[in-house]
Amino acid sequence: MSVDNKPAAASAAPSAAPAAPSAPGRSGPGGDRRGPGGPGGPGGRRSGPGGPGRGPRRDNRNDGPASEYNDKVVHINRCSKVVKGGRRFNFAALIVSGDGKGRVGVGYGKAKEVPDAIRKGTDRAHRALVRVNLRGNTIPHEVIGHADGGVVMLRPAAPGTGLIAGGGVRAVLEVAGYKDVLSKSMGSNNPQAVVKATLDGLSKLRTLEQIKALRA
Repeated sequence: MSVDNKPAAASAAPSAAPAAPSAPGRSGPGGDRRGPGGPGGPGGRRSGPGGPGRGPRRDNRNDGPASEYNDKVVHINRCSKVVKGGRRFNFAALIVSGDGKGRVGVGYGKAKEVPDAIRKGTDRAHRALVRVNLRGNTIPHEVIGHADGGVVMLRPAAPGTGLIAGGGVRAVLEVAGYKDVLSKSMGSNNPQAVVKATLDGLSKLRTLEQIKALRA
């Protein structure tokens, strides 16, 4: 009878190696990687400058003096030029600006980016401010303004009527400080022509005192 000389599996297998001690700050494979100090220690959450304990951030971007003028973008035109490498775009912005107390100006700026075009148009509108006449919240009398192909009629309105206008006409009247005006555009719909026609009509307004002084 043959005898099995193979040693038993339990006696042949070497004893299991002792488990390696876990690294400091770790609770096992894939565990928390914070340092020995926990939150606030090496590798933990920061409690110094920039951490949760810091005060509110100071934002100085809007600390500059507010502009005394009310600026409105009437129209932005995009012009493209086809070149060998593709298309190049330029932008033009039509801006009206006023102080709401009888001063209004128009500016036209061109640039390769929209913000730059708006900034140029706003600066030019501030330099081109003119004085117009008010009678309370409306205009002294009816007037018709002409500029290129634009024709705009303006009529005084009763208190509470509001601005019966749209587009460039409304923008000019709002920044100038008018509240009750009737208007009608009877010419070209080009934004520049409409704005300039409105400004031409406002420049023709005369108060009763000015008319008496002219007739005296």
